Amino acid sequence: MTKATYDLIIVGGGMVGASLAIALADRGLSMALIEAHTPDADTQPSYDDRAIALAFGTRRIFEAIGVWPGLDKIVEPILDIHVSDRGHFGFTGLSAAEEGVPALGYVVTARELGRVLLGRLHQQGALDVIAPARVVRFDDQGAQVRVEVESNGVMTSLDCRLLIAADGGNSAIREQLGVPIQRWQYGQSAVVTNITPAKAHANVAYERFTDSGPVALLPMTEQRCALVWTLRDEQVDEVLALDDGAFLAAFQQRFGYRLGRFRRVGRRLSYPLSLLRARESVRGRVAIIGNAAHTLHPIAGQGFNLGIRDVAALAEVIDGAFAAGRDIGSPAVLDAYERWRVQEQRNVALATDGLARLFSNPLRIVRAGRNLGLLAMEFLPGAKHPLARAAMGLNGRQPRLARGVPLG
Repeated sequence: MTKATYDLIIVGGGMVGASLAIALADRGLSMALIEAHTPDADTQPSYDDRAIALAFGTRRIFEAIGVWPGLDKIVEPILDIHVSDRGHFGFTGLSAAEEGVPALGYVVTARELGRVLLGRLHQQGALDVIAPARVVRFDDQGAQVRVEVESNGVMTSLDCRLLIAADGGNSAIREQLGVPIQRWQYGQSAVVTNITPAKAHANVAYERFTDSGPVALLPMTEQRCALVWTLRDEQVDEVLALDDGAFLAAFQQRFGYRLGRFRRVGRRLSYPLSLLRARESVRGRVAIIGNAAHTLHPIAGQGFNLGIRDVAALAEVIDGAFAAGRDIGSPAVLDAYERWRVQEQRNVALATDGLARLFSNPLRIVRAGRNLGLLAMEFLPGAKHPLARAAMGLNGRQPRLARGVPLG
């Protein structure tokens, strides 16, 4: 069995793991990234055709780590967000112009984002990408973590000062640690595709709440819209079985004619929706980030953006400790990261879960209250600004990267 030693090992080469590797790649650390799939945006499951909404704060992070130039020409900006409750009077809207930013967010497919991230990974000389590979076991030995990795039938023993679990909602690292989790199945699934309306989307994103769950339409390039249609689990197979014409008609009935008649629809996929929160985001010399630490309902599009803010905070903590000659996997360093992130992780999880429950509640008094709340937000001066800042990922203590400032 061959052996190697690193300062840092990241398990998981999806969007969050790759972003952390890029953020730290030129900071003098020796690093390895272990990924179960061939490092290719066409084979990595995280880099599928789903549309990803990048918050304005995420743009700042990508600018600071040098990723944004590769994305700038392929993303579509969100200039306005329109929120409504289907069949009822409540509505509100957010505007980039009112917030003084170039866009509230941006839309890109996970596959396109993956190509940019992987392109940057391949340029990093201080990073060993081990793929396809899997972690067979690991042992936190106190002063270091020993990680046994199998790749193409060859076993390798790797030692590191800090192990990062960025291996998704079904994290094997989190499971082996025995970290307790809170998990809730919503009984809903998201049907995702892209759709072409008769009218130009004008860079407006729509979030419309319906009795089966929220519907989101996000502006994409070529005047397409990314569709995220939340359905009760028992409805999904029937909707996926519809031909293009019947699917368009069914969605038209859900959404209405604000964008005119829908003309074309792409390939449809579905995935079940759940809430997952790890009770701990650090244990020993292991830090848990991204979907391994929190998987959210897609309402408000906060999942990936919350994970990328984990990256920004963790990168700053690691870089500061390394520059000062401190042990990057010590309890003091990792506790500082956990204290920094725990409140926002909890608040965003509770907020998205609360919205999903509030807007699926059929009780008349609840429906009236939420519609009055939407109207109050629309017409009371200053009421929308905190919501807009939260949507853009600009609340709370901002890491250097989230302010657009490189680590060095």
